[in-house]
Amino acid sequence: MRRLAPFAALLVAACATTPPPAPTPVKPATPQLRERGDLLGSTVDDLIQRFGRPGFQVREGVGLKLQFAGPSCVLDAYLYPPANGSGVERVTHVDTRRTSGEDVPQAVCLAALTKY
Repeated sequence: MRRLAPFAALLVAACATTPPPAPTPVKPATPQLRERGDLLGSTVDDLIQRFGRPGFQVREGVGLKLQFAGPSCVLDAYLYPPANGSGVERVTHVDTRRTSGEDVPQAVCLAALTKY
């Protein structure tokens, strides 16, 4: 028992002084951020220039939802004014889906709808 006492003391000391490991940073989903970032900040005029006239438009409070649809996918763009309430509405969120309702990668839908 006497021989174990020094080891036990070292073990307790090591636990008390060892800092916890630093958390591992989570890598962002870069492709998805780029896809969303492609439209974020766009205005109504930017969207119309890129996709043509929206097939559906609805005012939701201070926000505006524009929907662009093609044969293979639907894109919903949500635009809001700046926080101070004055200025041009800009895209803050985008959803894309197949016409059947299943999710579709945004890059695929953007390419299918773009009218360049």
